[in-house]
Amino acid sequence: MPDAVSAPQPTLLHDAREHFPLIFADFLAQQNHLDRRLIEAIAYAMQNGGKRVRPALAWGACMAAGGSWSDADSAAIAVECIHGYSLVHDDLPCMDDDDLRRGQPTCHRQFDEATALLAGDALQALAFRSIATSPRSAAVRAAQTGRLAEAAFDMVVGQQLDLAAEGCRLALEPLEAVHRHKTGALIRAAAVLGALAGGADQATLDAIDRYADRLGLAFQVHDDVLDVIGDTAVLGKRSGADAALQKSTYPALLGLDAARDLARELTGQALAALAPLGSEADPLRELARFLMARDH
Repeated sequence: MPDAVSAPQPTLLHDAREHFPLIFADFLAQQNHLDRRLIEAIAYAMQNGGKRVRPALAWGACMAAGGSWSDADSAAIAVECIHGYSLVHDDLPCMDDDDLRRGQPTCHRQFDEATALLAGDALQALAFRSIATSPRSAAVRAAQTGRLAEAAFDMVVGQQLDLAAEGCRLALEPLEAVHRHKTGALIRAAAVLGALAGGADQATLDAIDRYADRLGLAFQVHDDVLDVIGDTAVLGKRSGADAALQKSTYPALLGLDAARDLARELTGQALAALAPLGSEADPLRELARFLMARDH
């Protein structure tokens, strides 16, 4: 598996990046527009590029479970709203104090801190509105709501653990705990919400959950590697930010080569988890391989 991105973007991710802005714009147009500046800040935070990994996972898992692409639209919106709110808040001066996100000014730089804070608050509410108003059955909506709420809370726990660890050297196990919560919880939720939308049985849900668990950790390990070796112009944010904040990372703990090896190993475990699902899970396999080859 190459360390530098050279493979073309997988079809699933490409389609997610094309489709998501359209359905989100339609969804946002249905919300309360009394304050135009707030709506503009929400749109700015959500439509400013992004890999769309979490919506892609929702759509890919839905199809792997036997559903259609559109069955997971509400799940894709929901998980990306939670992700978007977390990024807006993560960039604030009281958190990581970042000026750039995806190569553009962060939401609080483009607008102001109060508006950015409220945009993040609104996105969290909109995530659950997306599920509540979806055409899926009541049982599916209830299961999706519970899983997303759990993941959103775990993500916040992970953020707090991450802040508490600044200036400390964590061992491998507590470092994994940080990232299983901060990054992995929502990645797992994205896949599970999509699988639920597709009518997955328990065995399929378990397989997709194992895949996403391994993928989420691999994703974070590779992000840590990119923070060391990446170019700010390519990453769309400051490279070396983790080191500047004295954060514990996999390269700092294991060394750069060992961190790369760990990302490969975790990706292999994610792919192995999909073995029972057959060719319907090929888009998820392609996505996992690409994510470990990306340069941003």
